Amino acid sequence: MTSLRAATDPSTVVPVVMVLNGPNLDRLGKRQPEVYGSTTLADVESGLHALAKELGVVVDCRQSNYEGQLIEWVHEAADMGWPVIINPGGLTHTSVALRDALAEVADGAGFHEIHISNIHAREEFRHHSYLSALADGVIVGCGTDGYGMALRRVSTKL
Repeated sequence: MTSLRAATDPSTVVPVVMVLNGPNLDRLGKRQPEVYGSTTLADVESGLHALAKELGVVVDCRQSNYEGQLIEWVHEAADMGWPVIINPGGLTHTSVALRDALAEVADGAGFHEIHISNIHAREEFRHHSYLSALADGVIVGCGTDGYGMALRRVSTKL
């Protein structure tokens, strides 16, 4: 696994976890707060950075509304040997291309799929995930706490 060298001590190597958020997750706190809550993506990322420091890892948080960009980032994580935590949003139910990219990560450092809402208690089209069968873990319906749960789980494997 490729890691980052700590800025304060060049001899220290810190594991990196890539955290990816898909379409519409930049709207957290604004879009459907009755489903997704009032926490913003900036709040989630701030909490993850603090938790990562506590766990002795670094998180690289990214968000895109574009499938191709997410795939490029998954390729980067695969090349770097970084585990991925991903909330793919609506691409969960539609993107074979994202699944194929994540298959390479699954064969390496692994990935965890998370969803803020319980996708199984929502519309039927949301019940199927193209990604779950490849994931090391799937966290649904735990709100934004799911991100921290996934990071704790991933950090135990680094």
